[in-house]
Formats: sequence, C-alpha cells, structure tokens
Amino acid sequence: QAVHAAILRHRFLIVRAKELRCGPEQSRRFYREHAGRFFYQRLVEFMASGPMWAYILAHENAVPHWRSLMGPTKVFRARYSDPDSIRGAYGLTDTRNTTHGSDSPASASREIAFFFPEFDEQRWYEQEEPRFRRGELYYSAEERVHRVLGAQQAQVT
Repeated sequence: QAVHAAILRHRFLIVRAKELRCGPEQSRRFYREHAGRFFYQRLVEFMASGPMWAYILAHENAVPHWRSLMGPTKVFRARYSDPDSIRGAYGLTDTRNTTHGSDSPASASREIAFFFPEFDEQRWYEQEEPRFRRGELYYSAEERVHRVLGAQQAQVT
C-alpha cells in the first residue's frame, strides 16, 4: 500500500496493475540476464517468495523518475543517502529491496510484455496515451489504475 501511495503521490499514472505470483521458473526467466552472478539465486528466490504487484507506469521521463523514487539498489546506501526513497524506507537487503525498475525504455517494453502479455503497447501509444497526456482520465481506486474517460464523461468535464 505504501509503494502504491508513493506512485500516486509522485504523480505517476498507473496504466495497468495486477497482483500476481511468479514461480521459480518464471522468476529465473525474468532475471536470466543475471544468471551466473552471485546474487542471481537470491533474486529468483525473493521474486518467487510471495505475491507482488506489477505496474505499467506513465510519467514524463518515467524510467529515470521511477529509478529516482526507488532510490539506490543497495539498501544500506539508500537508508543514508535517500531515506525517503522506497528502498530507503522499505528495503531489507540489496536483493530484497522492495521494488524493481526497468533501466531503459527498451527494458521497460520487454518487462511489460513479460508481466502483461495481453497489453498492446503500440495500441496504447496510439489510442490511450494521447488522452492521458490531455488529462482525459480518472483514477479508479477499485481497479488501482487510471482510466481514460468515456465519451460521455469527457463531455461532462
């Protein structure tokens, strides 16, 4: 709940959100680029350890803005240099640091496809994103996402 509140407080738009649980195999696939590194198994085990929320977030310069809000990967550093960051406030260890964030738009696209295979990114950019930019949206607390206003709602506002 605290991470979700921080997302909203920092004016990210939540394009999609879902609670899910990844098993060990899915976690290994997600972190495959880190296979062979000393922390790989810890990442996989933490990701597979329980339910989590996956988000597609929108914001001007979303990748660097989200990475800044998350704070440093190393929790010890985050606690001292950026205690108000998500990792500074809630992280436990370097591999159990509360959040993940894509490091580039290309990684974001790949990771969105991993968690949201039903999401058509090109269609979103063509149809929904222009309306998000114009502010033709509302936040649905029940669904935990921002939604584009329908034609009737847009005329009323």
